[in-house]
Amino acid sequence: MTTPAASWMVRMRPRSGARRRLLCVPYAGVGPSAYRRWAQDLPADIEVGVLHLPGRESRLREAPFTRIEPLIDAAAPALRAYLDLPFAMFGHSMGALVAFELTRRFQEEGWGTPTHLFISGRRAPDLPPRHPAITHLPDDEFVSEIRRRYNGIPDEVLRHPDLLALLLPGLRADLSVIETYAHRSGPPLGCPIAAFGGLADPEATEAELVAWRPHTTSALSVQMFPGGHFFLQSAHEDLMRILTDELMTPSDGAFGARA
Repeated sequence: MTTPAASWMVRMRPRSGARRRLLCVPYAGVGPSAYRRWAQDLPADIEVGVLHLPGRESRLREAPFTRIEPLIDAAAPALRAYLDLPFAMFGHSMGALVAFELTRRFQEEGWGTPTHLFISGRRAPDLPPRHPAITHLPDDEFVSEIRRRYNGIPDEVLRHPDLLALLLPGLRADLSVIETYAHRSGPPLGCPIAAFGGLADPEATEAELVAWRPHTTSALSVQMFPGGHFFLQSAHEDLMRILTDELMTPSDGAFGARA
């Protein structure tokens, strides 16, 4: 049975008078609520929509995707209805990879090109894997490795084994999406890419963000923030200010530090 398009998108504070839309993709293991705060911290002209993937929050009982190709095949047509306004894409970590592939699909199908693709905490897609696979590991080893690499899984979750057990299948599935990803060559994007990173994040260094350069015919810009892999939380106010400036100003490719 086909999932209704509305199930794939959560509109945070729907705004009938919005002039543009920021479509966000959650990072591994989380759902749309990760972006709840963004709707109140961005201007009223910008509506925030968040991709709602199976296997999390209200779609928890649905099987999560473990490969990116079927994920894009299912999500891209469902999101087409939300491309009726000038839109930008934002994704963090695994979400950045999904946002990139969605943008490629929109361009390939002629459905629209975003004003910006915001890449956060994710190295260029054609770089070789840095780590061995971990999705086959027992739970305790898997959790330990996730915490070591990303400082992920809050202590509060670890203190509640039942909650952790509920979240682990989706997190494993998301890591499988990353581990099985194979970049395919294709035309570069026609929109500017703005890449964000944490100065203390070894998973996406400044050089690895600069490596997004060949993936757009427009401008690439790189902005580094204090913090680790989840700098988007610790540097939230600065990130909101930068996104506001970019989204409310006609894009001319100028942003942050040029790469």
